[in-house]
Amino acid sequence: MTDRTPPVPVKCLVWDLDNTLWQGTLLEGDEVRLPDEVRDVLAMLDSRGILQSVASKNDHDMAWQKLEQLGVAEYFVLPEIGWGPKSDSVRRIADQLRFAHTTIAFIDDLPAEHAEVTFHLPDVRCYSPEQLLDLSVLPEFAPATVTEDSRQRRRMYQANFRREAAQAAFTGPDEDFLRSLDLVMRIARAEQEDLARVEELTLRTSQMNATGVHYSDAVLRDLCEDSAHDVLVISMADRFGPHGAVGVLLLARNAGFWHLKLLATSCRVVSFGAGAVILNWLITQAHTAGVHLVADFRPTDRNRMMEIAYRFAGFTTDPCACLAASGLPPNADIQRMHLVPDRRNEPGTMRLITEDLSTT
Repeated sequence: MTDRTPPVPVKCLVWDLDNTLWQGTLLEGDEVRLPDEVRDVLAMLDSRGILQSVASKNDHDMAWQKLEQLGVAEYFVLPEIGWGPKSDSVRRIADQLRFAHTTIAFIDDLPAEHAEVTFHLPDVRCYSPEQLLDLSVLPEFAPATVTEDSRQRRRMYQANFRREAAQAAFTGPDEDFLRSLDLVMRIARAEQEDLARVEELTLRTSQMNATGVHYSDAVLRDLCEDSAHDVLVISMADRFGPHGAVGVLLLARNAGFWHLKLLATSCRVVSFGAGAVILNWLITQAHTAGVHLVADFRPTDRNRMMEIAYRFAGFTTDPCACLAASGLPPNADIQRMHLVPDRRNEPGTMRLITEDLSTT
């Protein structure tokens, strides 16, 4: 039987430079050349929301100056240009982006570099320059949908690096820095034009994803039409610019309890406490509506942080009459966590613009 499981999407492609991105070897005095078709690949991947970086054994200043001269330096985030093993460079890039190694790809003209990266990082996929022109049609480089957030992803990451630099230079308490960002979080019911972004979040988010379930565009459209469900999209912005859509919340309303089927938030906003803010807002809404909360959680090897967020918010696995009477079908893979809501304080580090679920 043929395995039809789609490949894990590539979230970042790491480029070698000499005889891969460009033709020629910089330190040998070659007049290196960037072919137009390679420039087109850079633009294509960027437009699809795939980040790009560099792992090159080269003189950093010379190589970066050449990338600027060629007019492509802006495409690359977190470049690693130096003399260490390329597996170390790729690992640092993945760690700083907080991406699983399964979502990282590496392209290099030397088989020895492929072997070195594969030995130390077996989940990273390696490609040769001969495959460059085929990248656009490979399924791992061809997301099913491309949203506005996808097209802006590289710029949003670059803005985030500027935030991190500002934070590193900030000398006061962390809460004072967060207040200085003028953060705004918006929680709103998803409109039809939002669903592609919501689907993308369920597909791409793994660390802060309570169940790891992917909801397709078609399923999300049906849920939006169902009066017993709320599909909520969370977006954020600050003085450095928009973060785009950073979270999705899927809620089913039942008599006596609300069922939180999915909460997923981008790892980009973990440091802002976004997950706690969303949960505290939902808990207050449920308290006002006079209902309990039941949350699905399916442990994976990546989402321990989400379990901690649920536990810290007060969710437990203790039994409750609402669970016993819920009629929810048992699922061996899913933990059903429970909370009796109370009123939570408004966040002190950001402004909320939200829906009122309690009166619906």
